[in-house]
Amino acid sequence: MIKVMCAASALRALLAAVLLLPVAAWAGGDATAGKVKADTCMGCHGIANYANVYPSYRVPKLGGQHPEYIVSALKAYKSGERSHPTMHAQAAQMSDQDMADIAAFLSAAPQAK
Repeated sequence: MIKVMCAASALRALLAAVLLLPVAAWAGGDATAGKVKADTCMGCHGIANYANVYPSYRVPKLGGQHPEYIVSALKAYKSGERSHPTMHAQAAQMSDQDMADIAAFLSAAPQAK
């Protein structure tokens, strides 16, 4: 009986620790490598007020975004499922590891206001 309670307690502690991991840990990517690889992304997604001068449009805020969403979006741009010429050109050159690394970095980046 005591062994069962100890095992259950250990399992609860392990589950709590896993659930408290940062989102970036689930991305399967390397946030340090992603910071370097995301340099090009920051030209549009990291500018003040998230608005480009030309062409004039607002871009999505990616800091704090779920890594799975970022990877899914990049894969859709790469395949052509999502249509945006600039994003297609960027994603077309990325490997799955590049996407995971960028997602790990951006998901851990502060959310812009």
